[in-house]
Amino acid sequence: MSNTKKITSALISVFHKDGLAPIVRKLNEQGVKLYSTGGTQKFINDLGIDVIAVEDVTDYPSILGGRVKTLHPKVFGGILNRQDIESDVEEMKQFNIPQLDLVIVDLYPFEKTVASGAGEQDIIEKIDIGGISLIRAAAKNFKDTLCVSSMEDYNEFLEILSATNGNISLSDRKKFAAKAFNISSHYDTAIFNYFNSDHSIAALKISETNGKVLRYGENPHQRGFFFGDFNTMFDKLHGKELSYNNLLDVDAAVNLMSEFIGDAPTFAILKHNNACGIAQRDTVHQAYVDALAGDPVSAFGGILISNTEIDATTAEEIHKLFCEVVIAPSFSEKGEEILKGKKNRILLIQKEAALPETTVRTCLNGALVQDKDNITDSAENLTYATNTKPSANELEDLLFASKICKHTKSNTIVLAKGRQLCASGTGQTSRVDALRQAIEKANSFNFDLNGAVMASDAFFPFPDCVEIADKAGITAVIQPGGSIKDELSIDYCNEHEMAMVFTGTRHFKH
Repeated sequence: MSNTKKITSALISVFHKDGLAPIVRKLNEQGVKLYSTGGTQKFINDLGIDVIAVEDVTDYPSILGGRVKTLHPKVFGGILNRQDIESDVEEMKQFNIPQLDLVIVDLYPFEKTVASGAGEQDIIEKIDIGGISLIRAAAKNFKDTLCVSSMEDYNEFLEILSATNGNISLSDRKKFAAKAFNISSHYDTAIFNYFNSDHSIAALKISETNGKVLRYGENPHQRGFFFGDFNTMFDKLHGKELSYNNLLDVDAAVNLMSEFIGDAPTFAILKHNNACGIAQRDTVHQAYVDALAGDPVSAFGGILISNTEIDATTAEEIHKLFCEVVIAPSFSEKGEEILKGKKNRILLIQKEAALPETTVRTCLNGALVQDKDNITDSAENLTYATNTKPSANELEDLLFASKICKHTKSNTIVLAKGRQLCASGTGQTSRVDALRQAIEKANSFNFDLNGAVMASDAFFPFPDCVEIADKAGITAVIQPGGSIKDELSIDYCNEHEMAMVFTGTRHFKH
């Protein structure tokens, strides 16, 4: 079989017509016989180009409000016949089926219709039947039929068509078949996930058609990829390409700052997915300065994020620090200019975009899937477990610390005072070790822990943590509660006039 095949006939039936005209004109110029339906047929006619209506081939009109147009043996026979098999060729002649060398077809915008908030009937009508069938048929028979299944491929196809005068190589036909199956599998995944939105069927189907090859993975010897629409979430203003580790840190930063949307100016600095500094102040400049004070050592090479615009004054302070990424909802003109002073520093404007409601990670020979931890501890849901109640300032700090704790690797203890992170113990095998780590770190940066508060991601099975905290000067504690030995910690707090509140919600993060 020849490695190239001349296109002599084409079926064109598309929803999106942007960029189609040059292809139609080129096919016409090359003497290709065109077949089409409905709106696409009119589009081609309006270009002054002859086109044969599919219903003239099938002797059957479009029916059921356009639901059935191309589903006919004379169409699919023209696509699926194998031209190197004599019996197929004979049947084509017997039933007067036209050969179709090229199929240009796309799909109804199902995902966009769902995202628009449309009603169920509108969504159902956007489940393509004819289009998906044409794509699968043409891609399956790539040896004899070329399939162009997306307007994103129009330019590439036009270049090949022009360069080869319509003599398309087998390798190109196979490449376009792979693209087509990528389109069809993604489409079916979106439809399934719509119907299974309540997860009543325990099946995992994930499809991301936007992929990017990264410089490497977590380490230089590992390959790395990112699958997702980064540009929906961010406008990248400046800097080098984001690495695998940058993306993990950006994800951690965005999730942490989501707790402070609409609050007073809040600034966080993260390293290895954990906050090493965070503060909330009346100005973004002071919030940054106090966040940096939380751990100026770990901040080196960190990821910075603000919940409000970064102005010139703040940018001047940030510019003194070597940092990988700076994220904000906006930058002042002067602030942006200052931060662009380091050529590799990545500047991202965070846009409003929905984040996934589930988390997925590989596990053994499969995957673990869970709902995202969407509970933020609030004053309304607290249980006051001790005789001493937290003051208004302590309560504010407790909820501030709890938000940080939720986004810190377990086991963790977070210490805060005056809406500022003093220190945290992260990723420890013992909660006592996490507390001791946090106290030692806070002391090393000269924080006065007298009157500070402590947050824990899980309950205390013994009173040792509240005792250690008390001796360090900590006066209030927030934790989930729920241990069969809660009373031991409550008793210690009552004896030493400490305030402790229960949230009723554990926030493990592994």
